[in-house]
Amino acid sequence: MNGHGIAAIYKFEMARWGRTLWQSLITPVITTALYFVVFGSALGSRMTAMEGISYGAFIVPGLTLLSVFMQSIFNASFGIYFPKFTGTIYELLSAPISSFEAVIAYVGAAVTKSVVLALVTLATAIFFVPLRVDHPVWMIIFLLGISSGFCLFGFAIGVWAKNFEQLQIIPMLIITPLTFLGGAFYSVKALAEPFRTVTLFNPVVHLISGFRWKLLLRGGRARLVERRGHGRDQRRLHGGDRLDVPHRLPPEAIA
Repeated sequence: MNGHGIAAIYKFEMARWGRTLWQSLITPVITTALYFVVFGSALGSRMTAMEGISYGAFIVPGLTLLSVFMQSIFNASFGIYFPKFTGTIYELLSAPISSFEAVIAYVGAAVTKSVVLALVTLATAIFFVPLRVDHPVWMIIFLLGISSGFCLFGFAIGVWAKNFEQLQIIPMLIITPLTFLGGAFYSVKALAEPFRTVTLFNPVVHLISGFRWKLLLRGGRARLVERRGHGRDQRRLHGGDRLDVPHRLPPEAIA
């Protein structure tokens, strides 16, 4: 394992990301913040709660993953495509580094960028909607898994692409529609059949639902508390707390 070669490519990619920070980090965060302002603050206060939590907090996981999906693919694909475009790919091919090590370096740098983007987006959301992270450790692990998968997918797109248009075909025409139709702005449970069953075949639905559970478990807690409270009310109504029914006297008391 050529650790020096992996570290060199990783540092180069992170340095390139730092030079284009406005495009690669600030712009996606501002775009997502506009969603928080419009759907979270402006319209969210007029909409009913989704699965026991406010609508503004409900859309945070979906919008965060939308940015992670797109930037993971773009960062990884552009990282390997740009050397092909400029002709510097031959330096990488002639270097004493294997293909596996090159994939680790490029994908590792792209994963780092995506996780940083997700954390900054979540930090920005706190200023617009009530948000609390119930499982921070599981959230980070889930983010690493999602980012790694989409960065590997983006790296494959970068190797396959012959021009800049091909870099954007799959993210714009496939990933974005799947995310918007995957429960980013609504609960899948609110759909009627057969649309609910059809939606479950969308893999993005399960990614957003899993990330929402790790980020906003208090929605499930609220429903659990509500059910428990409803159960106590039912027992109090049908149990021994009925004061309007006279108690039956034992036979010996009557005698």
